[in-house]
Amino acid sequence: MRSKIDPVVYFFAGAALCALVIMGVALKKIDGRSTAVEVASDGRPEYRWYAPVVPSKLDFAGEAVPLDRPDVHEKLDRELITNAYLHGTQLYTLKLAGRYFPIIEERLKANGVPEDFKYVCVAESSLQQNALSGVGAASFWQFMKDTGPRYNLEINDEVDERFYAVKATDAACQYFKDAYSKFGTWTAAAASYNCGQAGFSKQADFQQEKNYYDLIFPDETNRYVYRILALKYILTHRTQFGLMIESGDEYQPLKSRTVEVTQTIDDLTVFAKANGSSYKMLKIYNPWLRAHKLTVKPGKKYEIAFPL
Repeated sequence: MRSKIDPVVYFFAGAALCALVIMGVALKKIDGRSTAVEVASDGRPEYRWYAPVVPSKLDFAGEAVPLDRPDVHEKLDRELITNAYLHGTQLYTLKLAGRYFPIIEERLKANGVPEDFKYVCVAESSLQQNALSGVGAASFWQFMKDTGPRYNLEINDEVDERFYAVKATDAACQYFKDAYSKFGTWTAAAASYNCGQAGFSKQADFQQEKNYYDLIFPDETNRYVYRILALKYILTHRTQFGLMIESGDEYQPLKSRTVEVTQTIDDLTVFAKANGSSYKMLKIYNPWLRAHKLTVKPGKKYEIAFPL
C-alpha cells in the first residue's frame, strides 16, 4: 500500500508548495512594509493603491515631452494618477479601439497627421460615437454644431456627420493641419483643439511664448495635453496598468455594404426593410442619420451602410 500512497502524498505536497509560491508572488511587498492586497482580521481584503511611475521619456507626435522639468513631470503625474484607476472606462475604450482605431489611423495617415492624434479622440470621447457634452459637442471628435460646417461636415435635423467616423476624422485632420501651420508644433495644435486657435494665440501673444509647455492656460487646457499623454501611455502599456484584455476580445470593425442614395427617402424603416435589414441596424451602421427620413437635394448623394 505504501508504494501507492506516497506518489499521492508527494503530488499534494508539491501542489501546496506551488500555491504558496504563487501567493507569495501575488502578494509581493511593494515597499518592504505593505502589500498590494492584505487580509483584515475579519477576512476582508484590504487594497493599497500606488501612484503609477512616470516614464523617463515620452513624446507626442515625435515631439519630446520635457519631463526633466518639475512642473511638466508633476502635471503628467496628476493625469496618470487620475486616469490609471479608471479601469472600467479604459477597458471599454480598449475594446472600442479594436473597432475605431483602424478607421481613425487610416484617415490620419491619409491626411498626413501623426498617429498620436488618435489619443486626442480618446481624450475627447473615449471613442464613444454617441458622446454628447453639456455644451452640445458631439460624437468622436466633439465638434460643436456651429464649428462642424467650417470643416465640411453636414449638420442639420436629418444629417449630422459629426457621428460619421470617417468624415469627422477628416474634419479633425483639417483642423490639426491648419493649427500646425499656424503654431509650428503638433503639441500646440493638439492644445488648441481644446481652447481654439484664437485662445491659444491670445495666450501665446500675451505671454510671449509659443511652446505649450512654457505657457499657462485655464485649467482645462492646462491639463489637456497631459491627459492625452497619460492616455497614450496607459493604453499602450495596458498590462502594466492591469488592463487585461484577451486577444480577439476587442470589438471588431463593422463589415458593411453600401447603397448609394440619390433620391429622398420618406421612411427610413421602409427603406431598411427593402434592403434586407431593419431600422435598428440602419441606425447602428449609420449613426449620422438623425431623423426618420432623409431629404436628398438635386445633385446630392449619400452612401448608406448595411450589414454585410
